[in-house]
Amino acid sequence: MGSYDYPRYDYVRPEALNANAPERHPVVIVGAGPVGLSAAADFALRGVETVVLDDDDTVSLGSRAICWSKRTLEIFDRLGAGERMLDTGVLWKLGRIFHGEDELYNFDMLPEPGHRMPAFVNLQQYYTEEYLVDRVNELGRTEIRWKNKVIGVSMLEDGGAKLEVETPDGRYMIEADYVLAADGVRSEIRRQMGLDFKGKVFEDRFLIADIQMKADFPSERWFWFEPPFHKGQSVLLHRQADNVFRVDFQLPSSVDPDEEKKPENVIPRLKAMFGPEVAFDLEWVSVYTFTCRRMERFRHGPVFFVGDSAHVVSPFGARGGNGGVQDTDNLVWKMCLVMQGAAPDRLLDTYDDERLPATDENLLNSTRSTDFLTPKSQASLDFRQAVLALAKRHDFARRLVNSGRLSLPHTYVDTPLSTPDVDGFSGTMQPGSPAADAPVAFDGKAGWLLNALDGDFTLMVFADAVGREIVASLAGGSPSVRTLLVSTQSGELEDGRVVVDVDGLARERYDAEPGTVYLIRPDQHVAARWRQIDLNKLQAALSRATATGAASTARHAVGG
Repeated sequence: MGSYDYPRYDYVRPEALNANAPERHPVVIVGAGPVGLSAAADFALRGVETVVLDDDDTVSLGSRAICWSKRTLEIFDRLGAGERMLDTGVLWKLGRIFHGEDELYNFDMLPEPGHRMPAFVNLQQYYTEEYLVDRVNELGRTEIRWKNKVIGVSMLEDGGAKLEVETPDGRYMIEADYVLAADGVRSEIRRQMGLDFKGKVFEDRFLIADIQMKADFPSERWFWFEPPFHKGQSVLLHRQADNVFRVDFQLPSSVDPDEEKKPENVIPRLKAMFGPEVAFDLEWVSVYTFTCRRMERFRHGPVFFVGDSAHVVSPFGARGGNGGVQDTDNLVWKMCLVMQGAAPDRLLDTYDDERLPATDENLLNSTRSTDFLTPKSQASLDFRQAVLALAKRHDFARRLVNSGRLSLPHTYVDTPLSTPDVDGFSGTMQPGSPAADAPVAFDGKAGWLLNALDGDFTLMVFADAVGREIVASLAGGSPSVRTLLVSTQSGELEDGRVVVDVDGLARERYDAEPGTVYLIRPDQHVAARWRQIDLNKLQAALSRATATGAASTARHAVGG
């Protein structure tokens, strides 16, 4: 299929087939897609061994998820796979909106400089999975079992879970303290547990066509409302790696999806769009239905649902794969702290506290996109046409145009893990927000602030010096807290790290004054901030961020 050479991974007969009793592991991950593999890499970096079970022996067929957002790329970079994705993928930040033949306006997803990661990278899912498999194998703490299909799940009296696994050589049982269900929208684990999605399934459909062709389209997102080559509908165009282009055609709800996927029906649409003389090869075709649904809860005892097994949104806006990777970014550090005895089990309940609202935000934006793209009434259609007519000349109308609100990271506003602000701050780095990147220098070399944060709790101090007693009080604690000094000059810090804010962008983005401190979580979200350090306040914030204080109580209804 196309130019990509799909890897085949060796099936190895599991030793468990010969065992008299089920083997036991701390963590079993079901599904070797981008979400499951991201979790495996994160666990490995934190020193936790895992077993990954996947029912196939290769990466995903077809490009599938292609638009990886800045925040997800920052996570991939922390996991050690980001550089390779940047090298292969198509970097972009500009989007263009057309109505008919006219360009209404364009928008920049990352207008400011000084970030390591771009707004988006377009990279086919098969590349993403291949690079994550390589990274997981490189880290060496993960056993990926290909052609191992989970066909049953049950809860154990000791709080763990037991899985029944089918292989080409027979079946075996495997037990785990925790199970991450990353087995996709048709999750067998979810089905076996009698759980389901709640939300909306729309009648609207889009046809995806991936084609390989040589063309001079820029690396931008182009979206047409009612183009002349696809009258009355909408079309989206993205460039991917290897001269592959993704085209999404809106379809009437009455069409037969199987008929629309046939090459004899797809190719005329493409020729009408690009011209009859343009040569291309058809790589992959699919039809999807707009869906905005999620489980009522993502944690069920020792089983945690992540990615598409937990929630499914329409592709417009790139929230599926990005949301799933951000699920694991939220969960893995918490699970590791609990397994280390540095946090109570109730810390794991905050996975629901934080990721349910994040999912609801994605569902809401996806539903709004669907309503704008496919008006359900004459009044809705009239509204859309009026907005599009005004958008070419007026900024206020452009804010109402919705061609698929693009994925942005969620700020955990109501999380029980954050310490509310008491000092005066401005800007966007409030507790619960993902930490902003900035260019810095350390060890005499140019670098980036997020790379200096790594994956631990970090006390980030904006000053040219920090007292040794502060550093000593943080060293050797449980959980461990690293100290990062963001300085205007180079220096050394015992048991910590010094970076130089070379352009002042770190101070600007964090609204920092001399002495300002931030407590950053292992997933690089802000936990607390103060104008001056106070060890008692720090300890209280750390207790809150690890749920060693009051128990989490938030529960959320299905939104969207």
